[in-house]
Amino acid sequence: MEGTPFITVEGPIGIGKTSLARAISERFQFALLKEIVDENPFLGKFYDNIEEWSFQTEMFFLCNRYKQLGDINEHYLSKNKSVVADYHIMKNIIFAQRTLNDQEYKKYLDIYQILTKDMPKPNVIIYLNASLDTLLKRIKMRGREVEKNISPLYLEQLSLDYEQAMLQFEQDHPEIPVLRFSGDELDFVKNEEDLQLIIDQLTASLRKRSVQP
Repeated sequence: MEGTPFITVEGPIGIGKTSLARAISERFQFALLKEIVDENPFLGKFYDNIEEWSFQTEMFFLCNRYKQLGDINEHYLSKNKSVVADYHIMKNIIFAQRTLNDQEYKKYLDIYQILTKDMPKPNVIIYLNASLDTLLKRIKMRGREVEKNISPLYLEQLSLDYEQAMLQFEQDHPEIPVLRFSGDELDFVKNEEDLQLIIDQLTASLRKRSVQP
């Protein structure tokens, strides 16, 4: 897949990952990979009782994302077809560290490392972040039934986890650029100029790496 754009969009719940990934897909005619969310049968129970349903929820997400990325690699990236995804596989670790107990996390990490050993790596990561107020407003606006009981404290902690994880990722993978954008300052759904700013920076980053969008 060297030279083939593979872009991932990441950030906490409600930040607009899917909206941005879709916009990039439409702009460049890239294949769009969307994570499975509503199909997770444990998610609603998870938001009601995180401790009780965290392991089942995280294992469902891990197995489905593993299958999705394997399919994308086989049918697109290996054939030099560009892809933009609304998640990076590392998000599994961000959520698992927050929700699983020590014993569960150790088992989970072993499985994660086996499954992700040969996963395709993105050329660029777009990282979106925002304040808690902005995240809560956007979650309420999109009105997903399974998200109605999300704890603001959980969401705030998750945002901090994301920030730490992205800083660590940049240290561990200096070869993969991370483009950061604030959802408090930009509204790429309603404002075309904000979207164009992101598109321009993405295009410049890909060209710098000799990857043509």
